[in-house]
Amino acid sequence: MAWRKFSQESPVFDVGSIVQAGCRTSLPEEVIAAYNAPFPDERYKEGARIFPSLVPITPDDPAAEANRRAWEVLTKLELPFLTAFSDSDPITRGAEKFLQEMIPGARGQPHVIIKDAGHFLQEDRGEELARVVVEFISS
Repeated sequence: MAWRKFSQESPVFDVGSIVQAGCRTSLPEEVIAAYNAPFPDERYKEGARIFPSLVPITPDDPAAEANRRAWEVLTKLELPFLTAFSDSDPITRGAEKFLQEMIPGARGQPHVIIKDAGHFLQEDRGEELARVVVEFISS
């Protein structure tokens, strides 16, 4: 709830700094600048600010019905489904177990937990994540 409140009420929404805060590694200044580049000023950040409120937290949340429909599909999905999570993400920690249990195509797959990475796995361990995905697709 604090994250939702911050996303809606903070006078400055520094996207690059937010991404950096979700990482275990220090991002180069040019990467932080690249995250900020699409947003010349605060007027352009409404899309980024709205993301936290799109995660349904109650059954009657406006986004809840779309999520229920998605789960109807996912719980029948037989296609191979890989989970690749980080070991240090306080937001999604443990969700891989739920996905692996609920999605039929996840059974028997080479799921991974990538070490020393935070919420933005692609930034902390991008090459390792890419290798895992390429190996999964190749197999």
